[in-house]
Amino acid sequence: MKKLLLLLTIALSFNLSADSVDFKYSQNDTRKFPTNQDYILSYANILDSVRTSVVNISIKKNVTPRASNPMMNDPVFRDFFRNQRNVPQERIQRALGSGVIISENGYIVTNNHVVDGADEIVVNLVGDKKEYKAKLIGKDKKSDLAVIKIEAQGLNAVTFYNSDKVRVGDIVFALGNPFGLHETITQGIVSAKGRTGVGIVEYENFIQTDASINPGNSGGALINSAGDLIGINSAILSKSGGNVGIGFAIPSNMVTTIAKQLIEKGKYTRAYLGVAISDVSETMSNFYNNTYGALVTGVEKDTPAKKAGIKRGDLIVSVDDTKIKSASELKNKIGSFPPNTEVIIQVLRDKELHSITVMLGSLNGVSPDGSVNYAGLNVQNIDASLRAQLRISPNVEGVLVSKIDPSSRAAQLGILKGDIIIQVENKEVKNLNEFKKSIRTKMQKRIYIYRRGGVFAVVL
Repeated sequence: MKKLLLLLTIALSFNLSADSVDFKYSQNDTRKFPTNQDYILSYANILDSVRTSVVNISIKKNVTPRASNPMMNDPVFRDFFRNQRNVPQERIQRALGSGVIISENGYIVTNNHVVDGADEIVVNLVGDKKEYKAKLIGKDKKSDLAVIKIEAQGLNAVTFYNSDKVRVGDIVFALGNPFGLHETITQGIVSAKGRTGVGIVEYENFIQTDASINPGNSGGALINSAGDLIGINSAILSKSGGNVGIGFAIPSNMVTTIAKQLIEKGKYTRAYLGVAISDVSETMSNFYNNTYGALVTGVEKDTPAKKAGIKRGDLIVSVDDTKIKSASELKNKIGSFPPNTEVIIQVLRDKELHSITVMLGSLNGVSPDGSVNYAGLNVQNIDASLRAQLRISPNVEGVLVSKIDPSSRAAQLGILKGDIIIQVENKEVKNLNEFKKSIRTKMQKRIYIYRRGGVFAVVL
């Protein structure tokens, strides 16, 4: 009986370790510096302990350049003309990036754009000549995060720091492999927190730093002076492509939330409120007791917000006791919850504070602005203002393509921003609800698109 219990305990422990990761969290809150005047200030010991947590990532991607003739998108035609001149041949594209070890058994977090579309992912560890082939565990384009895994044990997992406690002015170090130069470390400070509206990804809450971040640093670590991870290096703001002292990192709290779900479920699903929101202007704030928050400018039908009684004109000022100062803060806060989470939202209505309990839904293809993501397309309803702005004939009904992923199949087929989807298979679509019903199955579908008086069809 004792042997049976022991075996069950071992089996359960194995299953848990395979499906989840226990992140190491820092307890460092204060800093003490030596008073000896002859002391040479150095971070060598701290950096030595963390540099083996950062890895080099290289990918291989098989790329077929677009043919000038759209018929070359058809595999039958490609095979027929395989030996003809001027037919684009498949080539191998290589890229370099960085990653951070988050568990002793091989889980590594990096940027989605580092591994997106890779046919092969190879990881090199510091001090180890062996190359490890990595498996993609999950990715989240909306935050630019991804988790990969290598078959290894006893790795030096990074220690996470609570990014909410990071302060502007904190000394930080960026670790990575810029331009393929392994184990590069640069120093700077935290220049700003909560950066949004940068236009890099859909969910932005960046830590800004002046520590040099260059090509190849993406996916690497941003650590504090105690050697704890405060963020994952993601991007730079530069016209030339070189470092100009403005770099952005995804905060560690967002990293742990998303990475945990990617490891456990292979994807990250955000909660959904169902409101259109905007910031409050200075003149508008007079109507809300000079309070700032997220102004509700619209409430979608059949959404958690509508069911809970949230109205247009409400000013959302907090979610579960977390203050909301802007529309982007509300978007990030709601997106941090898993679906079917009950939250208490405080709104200012007619200068009175109301607490509203909301059961959040699942984003699952629905954007925070009420649009729908499908096959690399972002589509939305055509309201009166859009119809007037884009001069769409009142006789044309459908859903508008408001955004398109340039690397998607839809883009390769020639679909453009501003196109109008009027029919899916044999069903005409007049609004988002009808469009969502028509794309429920995962089978390929004929999509009919209206553009400048003409209609064409593609298969997605």
